[in-house]
This record gives sequence, C-alpha cells and structure tokens, in this order.
Amino acid sequence: MTTTADRMPALYIGHGAPPLLDDPMWSGQLATWAQELPRPTAILVVSAHWESAPVSLTASGAPLVYDFGGFHPRFYRMTYATPDATALAARVAAMMPRTQPVHQHASRGLDHGAWVPLKIMYPDADIPVLQMSLPTDDPYRLLALGERLRPLRDEGVMIVASGFLTHGLPFLRDFSIDAQAPGWSVDFDLWAADALARGDVDELAAYRSKAPGMPYAHPTVEHYTPLFVALGAALRADEPSDQRIDGYWMGLAKRSLQVA
Repeated sequence: MTTTADRMPALYIGHGAPPLLDDPMWSGQLATWAQELPRPTAILVVSAHWESAPVSLTASGAPLVYDFGGFHPRFYRMTYATPDATALAARVAAMMPRTQPVHQHASRGLDHGAWVPLKIMYPDADIPVLQMSLPTDDPYRLLALGERLRPLRDEGVMIVASGFLTHGLPFLRDFSIDAQAPGWSVDFDLWAADALARGDVDELAAYRSKAPGMPYAHPTVEHYTPLFVALGAALRADEPSDQRIDGYWMGLAKRSLQVA
C-alpha cells in the first residue's frame, strides 16, 4: 500500500437507492464533498447490504450486485469497473485477529450501498474499491473493528461506512424523493445529530432504548450500525463529527459525516 502524508478521513454516508443517481441536489452534495477530500489511494466500504460473519471481502473484478427491485431497467445495466483491490484485501485480512479468519469471496462484487454513491463521488471508477461485510450489529464490536482498520487511513485508504440514518421503509406512505419526513424519522435524525455533535458514543450505542422514533426509524438496524465502524476509525471516537449532509430523501434522513 502507498503511504501518503494526508490522513484520509473516515465517512458515514447515506447511500440512497439507484434513483439517487438522478437527484441533482443529493448527487451534487456528494460530488462536492468528494472534491473537497484528499484523493484516496483505495477505498474500503462497509455496507448495510452485506451482513456476513466472519468478516468477508469482495472479489476484485466481480460483477456488481443489483440488490434492489422495482427500478428502471437501466439501473440493472450499470457498471462500475474499478482497478484491482487485491493488495488492499491482503492488507485488511492481515489486520484481523488470528482467531477471526477472513473469508475472501470468490465471486461477489460491490453492492449498491457501495457503487451507487461512489459512482457519484468518483465517477471515473479509477480508484481500487474493496467491500467488507458487516459482521455484527453490536456497536462496541463495530467500534473495535473500526479501530483495527484505523491505520489504513495513514496509508491513503478512505474508510466508508454506508447506511442510512433512518430506514423505516415499511412505514413510509409516500415514496417520492421530496416526501415529507415522518415524525419518527425527524426525531431519530435530530437525536443522532445532537449526540454526534457532542461525541456521545455511548448515547449513540444505546439507540434501542434511548433514541426517539424507534423502532420505526430502524425496524432492522443494518443501515444504522455501520456508523460505528466510522466512529471506531476516528482518532477519537468521542470527538464531535463533521456533519456534511443533512435533510431527507423519501422522508428518510440522509445525514452523512466524516471523522478526523
């Protein structure tokens, strides 16, 4: 891996769905954000859409995963062919505890939690991208995973945790992009924004009992918990994060942030 003087930030981003690619506002926000970041030598993504233990890694050159339904056929023909990420895969595998073997997947490519936002942020697809599975929903174990991955940031690798700060799809009634956000979505979003601004990791980890809007905001929690990988990769998890994008998309909170 190439060493760089610029320590790469770690990000938590709302990845949306394929129609995000047609949304000029959110696409513009992601593109502008990417332009303001130092250029990574490689990108490691932990996405809500791949829950698997032990930790598993994607195969370089494998086809994209079209893990969605009901959208325009053109989304199923999209490609995002990035350079080989075998070196990063070997580096990540070596960073894991010997008691926790890493599974190198032979045929799985990037899912939409990775390629949809990256297609906007890095449209030339000229940066190696590796995806890692989300091995648990335990916030403290994910913090520890992020901490283990932290040295990658000094090697030019951007760590991207991809989810959605609220994701109560079963409780939405309006699926238009500019739909009014339900109360449970707003309440959870503002609670999280406040805890992030204070660097209160324990509050964020106790979301099941402390967050307003539960369980509607997250009937399943895989879109929220990647946040803890990003926080764990921070130099200090209890430092306030830089919240770069806020607002709502289909009524869901698209709040996204970076940590130092």
